Amino acid sequence: MGQDKATRDRVLIIGAGPVGSVLALALRRQGVPILLIDQLAAPERDCRAASCHPPTIAILEELGLLEAGLEQGLVSPVFHYLDRVTGERVGRFALPEMQQPPAHAYVLQWEQYKIADTVEAMLNADDGARIERSTKLLGIAQDEDGVAAIVERADGSTDRLDAAYLVGCDGGRSTVRKLSGIGFDGFTWPERFIKIDTRHDFTALGPKISNRNYFSDPEEWMNLFKARGEDGSGMWRAVSPTLPEQTDDALLSPAAIEARLQKFCPKPGSYEVVTVALYNVHQRIAETFNKGRVLLAGDAAHVNNPVGGMGMNGGIHDAMNLAAKLGDILLRGAEALPLLDRYTRQRRKGQVDGVQAQSIANKQTLGEKDPVVRAAKLAEIRRASETPDLHDAFIRRSCMIDSFAAANAIE
Repeated sequence: MGQDKATRDRVLIIGAGPVGSVLALALRRQGVPILLIDQLAAPERDCRAASCHPPTIAILEELGLLEAGLEQGLVSPVFHYLDRVTGERVGRFALPEMQQPPAHAYVLQWEQYKIADTVEAMLNADDGARIERSTKLLGIAQDEDGVAAIVERADGSTDRLDAAYLVGCDGGRSTVRKLSGIGFDGFTWPERFIKIDTRHDFTALGPKISNRNYFSDPEEWMNLFKARGEDGSGMWRAVSPTLPEQTDDALLSPAAIEARLQKFCPKPGSYEVVTVALYNVHQRIAETFNKGRVLLAGDAAHVNNPVGGMGMNGGIHDAMNLAAKLGDILLRGAEALPLLDRYTRQRRKGQVDGVQAQSIANKQTLGEKDPVVRAAKLAEIRRASETPDLHDAFIRRSCMIDSFAAANAIE
């Protein structure tokens, strides 16, 4: 493609969210030059993804990010399952109480925009990294020597950016995936999810509430997680399903929001609601994560429902896996195709058998309507929480410990 040395050896990353940012940092830790571009002028301030499970925390530590994560985030060593119908806590799962706890025996509630901000500051101080914002991807061309991206700047001008490899970390609607003709198989749930952010401290309701809570209900289950929020004062995020026939106006009215929160956590007075969002939820996975010199990671490669907080984690696992393989190819002369095919095998395994399967099972357990089946599932959770071997196995599945190890073992 007529590239010069400076552009021939670099990796072009599309999308500066947490996955693209972590990929860029992991490549820079090996000395691979990167160009990170994003369509937005600044990172979005959205706390939709805020859970880092133990395998992800180990990655953050390896990349020198954990200190910032602990300062900006919230350590959550325990999670609870509750029955909304009876108000009882069904199960308590504590990572530090495992018979063989992981090195980081907690979930770190660290919002995705804080991760991206922290990495961006590090990359801005690195001569081998370049970040360009307000830059939109228009086209991709590749041959055996390299890949080129055609982009549009904020002023309407276009440019060509050359690289050795291009990685799409540009979200579920990925332009990279679409331009590359990569299929995105799966389905969309019929119900939309509603996310409510509030500063109310739910731990005031008693010891049955932890930083991470799953409420089972046959009509309207709910996830309730705490993060520190932008100002550090604490922000709780409640996520629950809606009915397909419900209108935006009916769902977003202050009275409906208040009733939804009071149903799960009744309290005197009204809740202070900060933000509310409605969104469609998908379970999809790309048919391949590598096509020539174009690669996919994060939501560009896979999307799932948020029950369990696994989506961002899976993307960060993609990023670390891919960075190691690109380092072998670009710095150590390894043959590209076998490594990149292995990247697809490993990370699709992590998604299909891990994130996709577990997030679907989580959602179905919380929303089970058949009373007999529902009672059996809640009894299974209670038994697991009270039996050491089952307790530990439940945590290893829920916190992505088993699926991460299984994916990395794939040849």
